[in-house]
Amino acid sequence: MLNVVSTTSRGDASMSAKNGAVKLVAGNSNPVLAREIGRWLGLELTKASVRRFADNEIFVEVLENVRGSDVYVIQSTSYPTNDHLMELLIITDALRRASARRITAVIPYFGYARQDRKVGSRSPISAKLVANLITRAGMDRVLTLDLHAGQIQGFFDIPTDNLYASPVMVRDIKERFELGSLMVVSPDVGGVVRARGLAKRISAPLAIIDKRRERAGESEVMNVIGDVAGYTCILIDDIVDSGGTLVNAADALLANGARDVYAYITHGVLSGGAAARIAGSKLKELVITDSIQPTDAVNKTGNIRLLSIAGLIGEAIRRTAAEQSVSSLFD
Repeated sequence: MLNVVSTTSRGDASMSAKNGAVKLVAGNSNPVLAREIGRWLGLELTKASVRRFADNEIFVEVLENVRGSDVYVIQSTSYPTNDHLMELLIITDALRRASARRITAVIPYFGYARQDRKVGSRSPISAKLVANLITRAGMDRVLTLDLHAGQIQGFFDIPTDNLYASPVMVRDIKERFELGSLMVVSPDVGGVVRARGLAKRISAPLAIIDKRRERAGESEVMNVIGDVAGYTCILIDDIVDSGGTLVNAADALLANGARDVYAYITHGVLSGGAAARIAGSKLKELVITDSIQPTDAVNKTGNIRLLSIAGLIGEAIRRTAAEQSVSSLFD
C-alpha cells in the first residue's frame, strides 16, 4: 500500500532557521495533526513516500531536497505502536543519508512511556530502549508532549523538550466553566503534581482519588481525599487507555456529592472498548488532545471532545528553529 504524504515548503521567511530551511516531514501516525501544524507555521509538508511491501516491510523515500535543512519529523508512536516507531526510525535514516543538517523528532505521544522502570524481576525498561533507538537512528533532538514520567527526558542522550498541554486546557476551562465552582481532581496519587499545577493555574481546590490497581487495565476506587460536595470536578491526567480509572473515579466523585464530573486528558489512547465505556459512563465530558489521531469510534462518541495542540507544537517548532526559548511558553 502506498501512502504518500504531500509536502513542500512555501519558503515563508518567518520560518527560516538560523542555518538552512525548515522542513516538516510526517509519518502515517497522525497526518491530520501534521497538516494542522504545517498550516499554523505557514509551511507545506515535505513530499515523502512511506509505503509497505507485501510482507509489511516499511520503505521510505523523501521526494524533495533536504540537504542542509532543519527537518522536523512529526510522528506519534501510537497504535500500531511498533509500525509507527519503525516509520520514525526509517524516516530518520532516510533524512540523515539525504544530508539534512538537523533532524528533530516531534513525538506528540511517546509510546512505551509507561515502561519507564522495572516492575519486577527480569522485566525491561522499554522507554529507555526506545529512546536509545531514536538516538542511534540519527535524531539530533526530541520534542514531545506530557511524558508519562518526567525522568524519561533523561533516557535520551540528545536535547529533549517536554511540552505541556496545560496552557491549552486552562484556556478551554476558563472559556467554558465558572471557575469558582470547580475542583481539580487527580485520579491517583501519582498524578498529584500534574493536578496541583492545573489547580494553581485556575485557583481551584484539589482532591485526590485513592485507588488500588488489582491488575493491568483494571482499577478499583477506594476513597476520595477531599470534600467534593457541590463542586464541578475536573479529572486531570496524561493518558486514558481503557477508561476504567476515569469511569470509576467519576462514580466515586458523584457518590460523594460532586455536581458533575469532566475529564481533561492529554493522550486519548482509548484502546479496545474504551470509547463505548466512556459513552456509557457518568462522565459529563472527556476532553482529549489530538496528540493521537482519534478512531471513528472516538469521533462518534458524544461525550468525547478534541482539543487541538497544533498551535502549541507549531510555536515550539518555530522557537526551536529560531534558537529561542521553548520553556518560556509555560512561564
